[in-house]
Amino acid sequence: MSPARVRMTRGIYVTGTDTGIGKTTVSCALLHALRARGLRAVGMKPVASGCERTADGWRNDDALRLLAASDPRPDYALVNLYALPEPTAPEIAAADVGVSLASEPLRVAFDALSAQSDIVVVEGVGGWAAPLSARLDQADLARAFGIPVLLVVGLRLGCINHARLTAGAIRADGLNLLGWIGNALDPDFARCEETMAILDRVIAAPRLGLLPHWTAAMDATLHSALADAADHVADFRQGGEVAT
Repeated sequence: MSPARVRMTRGIYVTGTDTGIGKTTVSCALLHALRARGLRAVGMKPVASGCERTADGWRNDDALRLLAASDPRPDYALVNLYALPEPTAPEIAAADVGVSLASEPLRVAFDALSAQSDIVVVEGVGGWAAPLSARLDQADLARAFGIPVLLVVGLRLGCINHARLTAGAIRADGLNLLGWIGNALDPDFARCEETMAILDRVIAAPRLGLLPHWTAAMDATLHSALADAADHVADFRQGGEVAT
């Protein structure tokens, strides 16, 4: 067996414990925090299901938010290569329009974004185990890009189970879990502090931040909550290596 190829990591793969738990908001806040440190940071939403037809083509709201948080601002086609109309599982949405999702075009797009930035924040779809196609998982993309994983935990009842299972699955897939970020989804969640203390104990990766309850209009103001996360990601980018 030939030795593994090793390269300096150029990004972070943002995944979550489920769909709708704030991956986009965390990714946008992280982009702003990285830019505040003088880094050229761009977002990427490789596959997005749930798009609207515009004069410029199919567009996804999450991808547009990532683009707005990026500097420089690359072409939309690089940020969101697969823009699928139907808001359903990517495998189903792709089949609806006769599209076959493949990792190689996505890797080419990631490399193009990397060439014009210091770091790429890649947002996945749904939860970590949600497949992209019958032959392509999100773990395959993170491996192809050669980047570690950041887990977003939506803080609500039941999140401890989801977080433990997701963290274990990321490691079982052979990926580096760089850390996790709590996202206060439910402003009425009464036992948030105790829950985070348990998560700190059972997730074998550092907690890198906690986002307060948010709205999309707050994207550019949340970066201070992820200052530690930005430092951690930036430090790993300079010193970390990923086997591919």
